[in-house]
Amino acid sequence: MLERALGTRPQGAPSGSGRGGTTGRGAPSRRQVMAQNASLVVAGTLLVAMLVLYIVLYMGSLRAFPGTFEAASIADHAVPLSLAAVGQSLVILTRGIDLSVGGMMDLSNSLAALKLQGGFATEALWTVIILLVGAAGGLLNGLLVAYGRIQPILVTLGTLSIFQGLALWVLPSPGGHVAGGYTSLFLNPNAPSALIWVVLLALAWVAFRRTRLGVQIFAVGNDEQAARANSVPVARTKVIVYVLAGMLAAGAGIALATTTTGGDATGGDVFTLSSIAAAVIGGVSLFGGRGSAVGAICGAFVLTVLVDVLFFANIDPLFQPFYQGLFLVVAVGATTLLGRVLVRRR
Repeated sequence: MLERALGTRPQGAPSGSGRGGTTGRGAPSRRQVMAQNASLVVAGTLLVAMLVLYIVLYMGSLRAFPGTFEAASIADHAVPLSLAAVGQSLVILTRGIDLSVGGMMDLSNSLAALKLQGGFATEALWTVIILLVGAAGGLLNGLLVAYGRIQPILVTLGTLSIFQGLALWVLPSPGGHVAGGYTSLFLNPNAPSALIWVVLLALAWVAFRRTRLGVQIFAVGNDEQAARANSVPVARTKVIVYVLAGMLAAGAGIALATTTTGGDATGGDVFTLSSIAAAVIGGVSLFGGRGSAVGAICGAFVLTVLVDVLFFANIDPLFQPFYQGLFLVVAVGATTLLGRVLVRRR
């Protein structure tokens, strides 16, 4: 399977299928494919359950059914985390991790608050510049991880501090303003326009997953040695993954600025752990090689809806972090266990 997808076969490799439907060491087995789909089903089911709970609590509190405004609000707040979670998922799929996501969001959020104004041409130019800043940060991470052979957690922990420092230099105190025309791309009180961007992101992933690079990412995460044997450029693939993660984190920072219509050099800090949590809830394996950005998006929406659920449940804000942490442990455990059960039944 891997050899067919990449158009290569290592010398001396058997042409038949291995145990469990594996063709070569690097190809995912039938059981692995089932596990991946099972995790996505579980993540989607968890999201539906959270939405039902949200609707019940909303109706019990306000005596009304949530409408387009509430749907738009949820989508607006889920977009930044969705972008960050997809980028984090790409890195985790290659058995890495990116702790610099929050720092890059801080930096891009600060730049967006100061520069995304002054007309379409200026806003478009600075959007590209901010995304390139994210790509540059990701390139630094990727080079140090892939060619410097430094552990991802150490590299990205260091660059996290660098990006946070740059963000504070750019915007020492909360402020700035994002132009109204720009924010309308994400914020619309009458329709969940932000949801369109999320759907487009999910569709882009479905297409990307079938590309050569998409296959290579899963190959590297599944078995790095087998990927090398199949002529996969492992180091280059890792660098590209970190570059994409940096760009998505920068995009998340821009989306955060449009949601708040301003900037804060510490506003993205919480997204580092949240992006990892969303990915894991969505079925992305921390051991690499298995997962889906669509699942990560579901995880992002689950965490976003959870905030509203706790609010309508009248949970004291001081205790909300406790319940969020408890939910995360239960959700990750349930996702893992139910995924295994579904695989065994098949």
